[in-house]
Amino acid sequence: MLEQIESGFGAQARSGGALPVGGAADSTGTMGKSAASGFALRRLSLASLGVIASGLVLAMGIAAGLYLFSAAVAAAGLAGVLLLVADGIRAADSDGRSAEARRDGDWDRQETSALLATIHDALGDIAITRGMDGKIVHANAAFHRACGLDDARGLTCAAIGLSFEPKIEPNHYLVRTAAPEGLRLYDWHDVIARDPASGRLMRHSIARDVTEEARAAREREDARRRAEEASQAKSRLLATVSHEIRTPLSGILGMSHLLGQTRLSSEQKNYLAGMQQSGHALVQLVEDLIDFSSLSAGRFQFRPSRQDPRSVIESVVEMLSNRAHEKGIEIGATVTADVPALMEFDAARLRQVLFNVIGNAVKFTEVGGVFVSADIVEDCVRILIDDTGPGMSGDELKRIFDEFEQAGSDEQRAKGTGLGLAISRRIMQACGGSLTASSAPGRGSRFEIRLPLAEVERVTADRRQRLARSHVLVMAPDGPASAALSATIATLGGRCHRATTLAAAQNVFSDVFAGGAPLTDIIVDHRHAGQFRQLLALQPAVARLDLRRTYLINPEERNNHPVDQMDGYEAWLIRPLREKSLVEVLLGRLKGIEKRDAINDNRPILREEPTIAPVRASPRGILLAEDDPVNALIVRTVLQRAGQAVQVVTDFVAVDRVLSGGGPGVEAMPALLVTDLNMPGGDGFSMLKRLREREAMQSDRRLPVIVLTSDARLEVKDRLIEAGADTVLPKPADPQRLMAEIGRLVELR
Repeated sequence: MLEQIESGFGAQARSGGALPVGGAADSTGTMGKSAASGFALRRLSLASLGVIASGLVLAMGIAAGLYLFSAAVAAAGLAGVLLLVADGIRAADSDGRSAEARRDGDWDRQETSALLATIHDALGDIAITRGMDGKIVHANAAFHRACGLDDARGLTCAAIGLSFEPKIEPNHYLVRTAAPEGLRLYDWHDVIARDPASGRLMRHSIARDVTEEARAAREREDARRRAEEASQAKSRLLATVSHEIRTPLSGILGMSHLLGQTRLSSEQKNYLAGMQQSGHALVQLVEDLIDFSSLSAGRFQFRPSRQDPRSVIESVVEMLSNRAHEKGIEIGATVTADVPALMEFDAARLRQVLFNVIGNAVKFTEVGGVFVSADIVEDCVRILIDDTGPGMSGDELKRIFDEFEQAGSDEQRAKGTGLGLAISRRIMQACGGSLTASSAPGRGSRFEIRLPLAEVERVTADRRQRLARSHVLVMAPDGPASAALSATIATLGGRCHRATTLAAAQNVFSDVFAGGAPLTDIIVDHRHAGQFRQLLALQPAVARLDLRRTYLINPEERNNHPVDQMDGYEAWLIRPLREKSLVEVLLGRLKGIEKRDAINDNRPILREEPTIAPVRASPRGILLAEDDPVNALIVRTVLQRAGQAVQVVTDFVAVDRVLSGGGPGVEAMPALLVTDLNMPGGDGFSMLKRLREREAMQSDRRLPVIVLTSDARLEVKDRLIEAGADTVLPKPADPQRLMAEIGRLVELR
């Protein structure tokens, strides 16, 4: 019986010492287990004897009738047996604890690996373990699904068909595999670590499917490439269009420049000035297209300088006044005294924005007029453009600043491209300002431009009191012109009454005769000249007042009112008014023969012809390459008037013939080349390359080259300079700048 018990406990001990499934046998653990088992068996043998003895005592006691005694002895024996059993079990546990700790570590590692594999499966990520020989030891379900396998153990990645493309980082790859649904891409990472159980180096790999991300990235790249190609095509189109427009425009402006150097009457100078300003306005419209392209490409540039914002506003209003008067509407502008006379801003860009916004207001207004005002608000120059047009709906307000969007009737939309307001807003945003609009159907529209103040010149108190002694009555129809006139007088410290009817004018004079403040001036709009004559007839005392009379007239009406027939007026003014002219008249500085100067001062001012510094004439002369006969005539005339000998050619073939056929002597070559960029027989870039290569081979002296081009893009200029040009000037070439560059380059030789 004892042998049976030992055998049973031994079997139990042997069963309890078994390793988990999949674990490796440990010889040290086995030896410890055997020793512990032997010690426990010896203790359990003693316990077995105690159990048998207790049983015999209990049987004898029952047979003799000694129930209590035998039960007590048996219980004591059984308790001893149990103590021995417990002591044996504790001994076996203590001796086998180190082996169990190792088994627990193995279980933990296996459970962690199983947990990670489950997580990667849930995420759809591949997780495999390979030996250093490349054979797969373990692979999760995601790997098997991706490769279409049931069991990948023992296989290599190459045998399965995986293609590895190394990336910059170590142990990082782009892996391609052929799946049933097509080619799949994986972002693959390897980590090499030693297996704690076996001590072998193993390669653990984690990979994520990036097929869709790669497809999206490829589509984005294709879209970006297409956008770049479209942008380049647009830039080429704009360059071509601007060149084709600038060529005849250069002729117009160039000829007007030459005409301005001839003897002209004052009236002819005014007509010529209007033509020049219209030409420059057309140049600005061409620049709109180029600016739109530059803004889209982020290459827009500002060139701020110290300018007077008042003169910019007034000049734009003057340029657009003819359009307004042709439609029978008024236009006027006023600038408050607190707007500085000089501030830092890009005058050309502000003029461009104003031309677009005010031009739109004139275009859409059929009755009433356009009123432009400027003041200072929140450290900004605020320019308001109010019109009495049809107004806009909320939907139209949302669209007017979008490219190629227009409001109004079909006839009005046909007069523009829908780019002006979009470009204007982007220009103002780029310089830190803003352009906004508000409107309602039937109530007109208001556009608000805000230009940040920068590098301003302080406004003196004298400006606010310049007309402090002036008390003026203006007889004119109610509208922007009289409103601007009255506001200008008030902001400069004067007092002004507006009389839109004969009765209102009579009331003003009645107050004066009743002891009110005396009037110093009366300004009569030509449309109210009849009312003024009636006023003199009804109140003869008005004629006896010491009152300066000024006649206000449209420029289009000037021919109907000869200046030498003053009709009792001491000065004439042209509307829309310039502040300077108004001040000069109200201060009495323009009277008598100078009345004509008041008119001329109010018209577009003909630019003073700059004094061109003399340039030393070279005996070899200048070679001019220009295929357009008008532009060739303009540049040749400018050069000849400066004392230069000029030879004109009309294509690049002739340029090469002149530059290469002069023989070895340097004296036969021209002193300088002025050339167009685009002519028959090639292009300017290739011509410059051939010229510089020939000079290098023949050790010739470098020939200065000035390129004239209608393509004003910065990248074109950079390419020309890199190709060998010394100076690049935009068309139409400014005569003073052209001669200055010629003088500089000739002196360098």
